[in-house]
Amino acid sequence: MTQVPEWFTNAKLGIFIHFGIYAVGDVSESWSFYHNTISHEDYMKQIDGFTCEKFDADKWADLIKKSGAKYSVFTTKHHDGVALFDTKYSDLSTVKKSPYKNDIVKEFTDAIRKRDIRVGMYYSLIDWSHPDYATVYENGKVPEDLSAVNKYTSPTDGKQDEEAWARFVQFNRNQMGEVLGNYGKVDLLWFDGDWERSAEQWGLPELKDYLKSFNKDLIINSRFCGYGDYKTPEQGIPITRPEGAWEFCTTINRSWGYRPSDNHYKTLNQIIRMFCDCIHMGGNMLLDIGPKPDGTIDERQEAILLGLGEWIEPHKEAIFDTDEGIMHRYFLGGSTISKDKQTLYLFVYDKPEESVCLKGLCNKIKDITVLHSGKKLGHVIHGGVPWFNIPGTTWIELTPEDCHEHVTVLKVELEGEIEMYGGSGVVVSHN
Repeated sequence: MTQVPEWFTNAKLGIFIHFGIYAVGDVSESWSFYHNTISHEDYMKQIDGFTCEKFDADKWADLIKKSGAKYSVFTTKHHDGVALFDTKYSDLSTVKKSPYKNDIVKEFTDAIRKRDIRVGMYYSLIDWSHPDYATVYENGKVPEDLSAVNKYTSPTDGKQDEEAWARFVQFNRNQMGEVLGNYGKVDLLWFDGDWERSAEQWGLPELKDYLKSFNKDLIINSRFCGYGDYKTPEQGIPITRPEGAWEFCTTINRSWGYRPSDNHYKTLNQIIRMFCDCIHMGGNMLLDIGPKPDGTIDERQEAILLGLGEWIEPHKEAIFDTDEGIMHRYFLGGSTISKDKQTLYLFVYDKPEESVCLKGLCNKIKDITVLHSGKKLGHVIHGGVPWFNIPGTTWIELTPEDCHEHVTVLKVELEGEIEMYGGSGVVVSHN
């Protein structure tokens, strides 16, 4: 992993958008025909219902702005090969095939750029609909059991066509060039599907050099056969902090794209807590929404984004331009630390029975404030062995009435840069 630009590590929140023809028939994006839950023919017929008749890029951009997000990642093309942009290298695009003839990618990127939101583009390296795609095997190695080969991925007869694969690699490169070259400056490129071929087959590392030629500061995610810039754990929030820059991508319910049958939504409180867990470990959260085929966004998804933004607004100083927090052994909740390391922000997830416990803090405390209300809190310190530089336990006097309805943030201002004790204690043999 390489060093990423500072804007990305300071962004904290991005909004992922899975928008495509899969929203029409209540099926999963691309995987539904790959797993034969729907035929490829019937899957593609959904393009006729992709009307986008109520699509308003400015409304989307306003919603993302109100969510508190600093960047957005839009699905320009999923594994099904259907481009949502105007491409001259394929007839398989919503511009050419769907009732909506406008370039959705252009309309959306123009709208979010006006609101100072960074532009991220999702692009699937896989294209299960392209005639030249399923022509080779990963690493060029023919599997012993051809009955297990999926026809959309590789040849089922054991015969490879390297010329066809070379044509596909060039096709992919051409479309990536359109995504990066036709829509102004792209800040982030979010790949998917690298697992079906080797780095050599994708043309790496030369391909990365080509992509960076459009913007030397372009960030590329980790799904790039080891040539990405940051890690992208998915759905399962990390328990151990990933090394380097990272981003947790997750759905708002169970589905990436819009599925009217999916009513298994996370609550706003759960989303906020997950977000706090991410920034506590120095990462970002990329929260996904799936718009309807008419271009509107489900009111439940809209409510969560607005609610997240309403929580972020009074707590901005604890979120943006902060570093990862202290370990859970010191505080049983999330936290962040100011860049000058003289302020500790504590994320209190549950209402305390009596007070909030902070262990191992060596610094003297100047002030403790409830961030959303501005109320000052008292604290007491019990224990400690000062002559061995072992601090006592700090008990912060927070009552349930002081708490935010979701997550309460306490601003703890310190004397000097934060110092935490990590020892195992000593026997006090003299007083």
